[in-house]
Amino acid sequence: MKAWLCENPVGVEALRWTELPTPQPGPGQVLVAIEAASLNFPDLLIVQNKYQMKPPLPFVPGSEFAGVVQALGEGVTHLKVGQRVACLAGTGGFGTHTLAPAAMCIPLPEGFPAVDAAAFIMIYATSWHALMDRAQLKAGETVLVLGAAGGVGTSAIQIAKAAGARVIAAASTDDKCALCRELGADETINYSVHAPGGSLREEIKRLTGGKGPDVVYDPVGGEFAEPVFRSIAWRGRYVVIGFASGPIPSLPLNLPLLKGASIVGVFWGDFAKREPKANAEMMQTLAQMYLKGQIKPAIDQTLPMSELMKAYEVMGSRAIKGKLVLVN
Repeated sequence: MKAWLCENPVGVEALRWTELPTPQPGPGQVLVAIEAASLNFPDLLIVQNKYQMKPPLPFVPGSEFAGVVQALGEGVTHLKVGQRVACLAGTGGFGTHTLAPAAMCIPLPEGFPAVDAAAFIMIYATSWHALMDRAQLKAGETVLVLGAAGGVGTSAIQIAKAAGARVIAAASTDDKCALCRELGADETINYSVHAPGGSLREEIKRLTGGKGPDVVYDPVGGEFAEPVFRSIAWRGRYVVIGFASGPIPSLPLNLPLLKGASIVGVFWGDFAKREPKANAEMMQTLAQMYLKGQIKPAIDQTLPMSELMKAYEVMGSRAIKGKLVLVN
């Protein structure tokens, strides 16, 4: 097998595309021949030693992948050789083969392509948990999605629309705003025109008739957080997904007090561990939504697995619309 090996997490440039022995699965594991693996923001942080999970060295990055089960470890009974699965294991995806925890492998139904499956679990699980569970989104409410043309942003648009919400999507270019409208957004805001320090609040006010959004979905953080929170509706829910812009914002706590609003944290990974039954039910719901055509990953482009460096470069340029997927 071949894989991208991280021996020293000092950055992308330290990764090596190298030949490795094909491993045999131990108890509770399966060997997966990888068909596709998606690039997520944590895949960048983990090779920079900036992610909360720090795997033992050396390791193969690549948190999310889809492929075919080639061998079963002891005790694995719910999967079989030849079965197609998707998995979000945290590492191992950027190669031709990997060992995966069998309990984390989701069998794929017929008609679920590998490219979509590899780009599915993290973004849709995060957005469903955020909007439907943590924010308790109701039909008829207005959702403002920040970073709306990214992976989680595009999934949030689709899930909010499927729930009957009105969606305002905020992104950084006209092209990204156009993608958001194609995915179902009712209105868009171009950050480059309506900057946080300028007319962003006025545009939110205009698009919501002065009421403000009921739910804010924020994977961006940084300078957007405070002006957007100041614009939130009475009893609004500000859903904290992550900090793709870098800085972690500090919000004045008088703001939630004055608006009767909530700051709601979202950590889907821990939810899945602490509430496995609820997570499994959620994943079944999402798979059915996909098969019904209600949700589908927005794929920016696919690249050969051997071109991971180029994929990281594209991610770093913030030019990706939706998801980038590597294929074998």
